[in-house]
Amino acid sequence: MPHRIWQQQLTCPQPLCTGTMTKAGLYRTIRRVLDIDGWYLLATEYLECRRCKKKVGGWSQGLIRQLSPTYSCQFPAVLTYKLSCDLRVVAQLRSRTLGNSASRLCNTLREAHSVAWLRRAIAYLGVCEQFLALCAVRGQFSPPPEMPPLPSAVWLLTVYSHDILARLEEYKARITSTFGSILKMDSTKKVTKKLAGTAADTAAWVTNVGNEHGQVLISVLTCSEGTEGLSPMAAGLMRRYRLAEVPPPQLIYVDRDCCSRDGVSKTAALFQEWGQLVVRLDIWHLMRRFASGVTTETHELYAPFMRQLSHCIFEVDSGDARRLTEAKRSQLEGQHGMVGLTDAEVVRRISREEWRLHCRRRTRGAEESTLLIQDLLETFGGQAGRNILDIPLLDALRIQEIWSTQRTHRACSCTPRPAG
Repeated sequence: MPHRIWQQQLTCPQPLCTGTMTKAGLYRTIRRVLDIDGWYLLATEYLECRRCKKKVGGWSQGLIRQLSPTYSCQFPAVLTYKLSCDLRVVAQLRSRTLGNSASRLCNTLREAHSVAWLRRAIAYLGVCEQFLALCAVRGQFSPPPEMPPLPSAVWLLTVYSHDILARLEEYKARITSTFGSILKMDSTKKVTKKLAGTAADTAAWVTNVGNEHGQVLISVLTCSEGTEGLSPMAAGLMRRYRLAEVPPPQLIYVDRDCCSRDGVSKTAALFQEWGQLVVRLDIWHLMRRFASGVTTETHELYAPFMRQLSHCIFEVDSGDARRLTEAKRSQLEGQHGMVGLTDAEVVRRISREEWRLHCRRRTRGAEESTLLIQDLLETFGGQAGRNILDIPLLDALRIQEIWSTQRTHRACSCTPRPAG
């Protein structure tokens, strides 16, 4: 009862009305709220606008949003059309991890409700037994009432969506405060394939823009891949940087539209306000283009080929490698007593996980990577690229077409940079 008990002055939640709300008695409907191990009843007051005479219940979201956090956080439940759910139950739906689904929560609630109902039924029957023992006349007692049925997992998901909508402004504030100086734009079909109901077949691609910290800045649905249809997304992203007075990003990695013969790529034209933005092809997509030139990914030489391709593009930072070698030498001398090892012997004892964890990588550069990749393709295109059944790893025509096409991306994919 925000007006009757807390003495809060509320205005009419109608869009075109600014009248104040006054008492109008108690709201006739009492809601039944689902709790962790039972149910409880929730009542509220009736408020009437002095100007438009519109009556609204005290638990209306239009009134709750007017309260300060001191009072609004005390509202205990999320209300739906027929039933209501306590916030303690909703909180268990917010951590949607593997195995923590709405069906699992529904089973957990059913178990907790059953145990609580059984405890109350036993207490009731025990009181009846004591009463009969003290009475001279034997009477009949009605059996315990049936346990109220629990709603389905689908209803729990509906409640969860209502909770998200109530905190939508908070989510928007978190998203709009996320920026970055190095961005990555990528598109995928995996999300659109999971759309169901009326949303099915309404979009073909999902385009995401993230920063160097792995945070997603914006995500949009489009009907086609590429920069077509992404102008509103780019305009909104540039406006976000401009209004927040944050320096624009310096670099963006894309999966396509990174180069142009006239010098201005489609991606650079998309973010026209960021004149200093450098557009680069993402290395992973470059490697996947070469991977499409193999005869089959189940070939025995596919994994060695991809490792060597990565080695042709990336190199370990020399300073990090030197410090890791010194640290490994100290570990071998202190824990195992291995003294007098050469640098090569120490390097052989460094695991792949230690290299990945402690050493940064950077691209070698356009000229060096071009020579190394060409040597790699010549090596695996010959006898060394065949298995024991004389099946080649590389499709000669396809890999030649890919190599002639990807040589134009040397400048936009092999610029020296620290790897994330």
